[in-house]
Amino acid sequence: MGVLALCFPPVSDAQKVYRISALVASDLFVPAFEGFKKKMTELGYVERRNVNYDFHNAKGHQDTLNKLAQKLAQDKPDLIVTSSTSVTIPVAKLTEGTNLPVIFVSASDPLRFVKSYASSGNNLTGISNSSLDLIEKRMELLKEFVPGIKRVIVLEVPSGTNYEISHRLIWEAGKKLGVDLTEVHAAGHEEIKSKISALITRKLGEAVFTPPDVLVTAAIEEIARQAIKEKLPLIGTNIDTIKKGALATYTADYFELGQQGAIMANKVLKGAKPADLPIEQPSRLNLVINLKTAKAIGLKVPKEILLRADEVIE
Repeated sequence: MGVLALCFPPVSDAQKVYRISALVASDLFVPAFEGFKKKMTELGYVERRNVNYDFHNAKGHQDTLNKLAQKLAQDKPDLIVTSSTSVTIPVAKLTEGTNLPVIFVSASDPLRFVKSYASSGNNLTGISNSSLDLIEKRMELLKEFVPGIKRVIVLEVPSGTNYEISHRLIWEAGKKLGVDLTEVHAAGHEEIKSKISALITRKLGEAVFTPPDVLVTAAIEEIARQAIKEKLPLIGTNIDTIKKGALATYTADYFELGQQGAIMANKVLKGAKPADLPIEQPSRLNLVINLKTAKAIGLKVPKEILLRADEVIE
């Protein structure tokens, strides 16, 4: 018993039990929280021993997201973990001027709520997913798959958090690469589902390009199903969109982003101020390809692309 006691010391009644609240925008960001929890365990934060998690998923609904953000701020946990720009913006506003630390683990546009990458200047810090920075690279990837492509459908939600900046970057990439773009709009993922056959059709373009928008990616299964039906290559935004039927993308691994966020959270819980921790970039970016989708739309994947792929789904 003495040896066991030395190896596994009993938990003191006085030991701090941390409360961590987490909010993700949709199922696509759940892996980020899973990575966060796994790394936190490795760092010594054992669930129901010295940490309790309060996890929420807005399932792609903006109204739900806003209500949950308000709940998290009112609960005043030791730390809040957020998944994306759309989640972090309301949480940042609700915790503004407080010392309640917020760690974002997959934000496409951190400058919406921090002063700079070097220092947030507030109670936030975290990890960028570089999704906006990858827009041109994803458009180039599409041209590698279909070298002679002339027109591409871009499915956008004007009310989306990233709409203005992603719209500009997509149009700049299209112009630079000599691709004409057909912009189709929907009010949200429910409207995407109900109008999918009119939004994605060969009459409008030879491929589909999706922006980094949670309201679009929440409907990725319906989008992918329609793109396959129309035999159109679909460029996704993260690994989960490829697993759900999109053809390919360049992306960070959200599970790994969550692990990066846990390392930052550990520092904050030990006394570091979020403003003193610079915003981080993904440790690596992956090229992910869905060969099953390529076969379904009759597209032969060039060998040089396959050789570069970090993950191939068959």
